[in-house]
Amino acid sequence: MNIKDFLLAEVNREVERSRRALEQVPEGKSDWKPHEKSMAFGYLANMVATIPMWVTMQLTMDELDIAPKDGGKFEMKPLNTSAEYVEALDKAAAGAREAFEKTSDEHLNTNWQLKAGGNVVAEATRHEMIQDSLLHLAHHRGQMTVYLRLMGAKVPAIYGPSADDKEFR
Repeated sequence: MNIKDFLLAEVNREVERSRRALEQVPEGKSDWKPHEKSMAFGYLANMVATIPMWVTMQLTMDELDIAPKDGGKFEMKPLNTSAEYVEALDKAAAGAREAFEKTSDEHLNTNWQLKAGGNVVAEATRHEMIQDSLLHLAHHRGQMTVYLRLMGAKVPAIYGPSADDKEFR
């Protein structure tokens, strides 16, 4: 199996796992935090829904500056319902899949840079950066399921059964 097909399969699996978590998002809890230093639930759920966009950028751009010196920055559209989060995930995943259709293993072996204020903060081959993004997605999805538990919402089976969902997936 080539790198492109391997990573696309990984994206597809992680998107479906994320969908199960995002389907459990309770309304009216966007500002909820388990601790004052924690990120708000809505921001966290938005990240889970949109991280596949990072894969698209890693395939179609040579770099991304998350804090450009000109002051511009990426703004997340506020989402409120599980349906809105799932729709955002579907859109982000569709973009990643389309970008994979147009790429090659040769391209995946070229470098990609993440910058902040013009300074390189991470640089590796695209396939390594995409793998890191998928790990980042899994991390934040896990964090999100803890929030779901603390809010009394259902925690879906992700890599195996949960107390609320006995299916082994």
